[in-house]
Amino acid sequence: MPVLSGSHVTLRTAILADVDALATIRATPQVRARWRGGADLVAEVTADLDDPQTHTLAIEYKDRVVGAIQWYAEEEPDYRHAGMDIFLDPAVHGRGLGTEAVTLLSRYLVDVHGHHRLVIDPAADNEPAIRCYTKVGFRPVGVMRRYERGSDGSWHDGLLMDLLADELRGDPAGGKPGSAPS
Repeated sequence: MPVLSGSHVTLRTAILADVDALATIRATPQVRARWRGGADLVAEVTADLDDPQTHTLAIEYKDRVVGAIQWYAEEEPDYRHAGMDIFLDPAVHGRGLGTEAVTLLSRYLVDVHGHHRLVIDPAADNEPAIRCYTKVGFRPVGVMRRYERGSDGSWHDGLLMDLLADELRGDPAGGKPGSAPS
């Protein structure tokens, strides 16, 4: 996968040297509350990198790994689409980095892989994530009741959101909405 660069973030294939930084970010209370995980986050992040069905990209900001964004593809022709998930270091929240990373990956999945539809499924009560995805152009499709088990053992709702290729907004390189990345 090529390196994707925006105004502030760079997305590149995550490597083993990124595991400690990503596990440290996943261990922060804000991220841990949203991402499931066991006691060995280093092993879990390493397993993510080894999963042939999921592509894990490191998110870099100012030459530092500040998170990861993952994507997978459903290749069944009648249901073909791509999905994604993201986590960022809470120290960089509120700077638009998540929006830029989601936009970069969305454009790549549409322009290079030819996906006509993208999906993402934040926790239904994760308002910052939902605002981020909405800025990119994702729309709520519906609530998935008792979708995932939380760290407290109880079930929590998820919000299914999708984005059609012709709805993709913004350009991380600063161009007009709807323009292709350079």
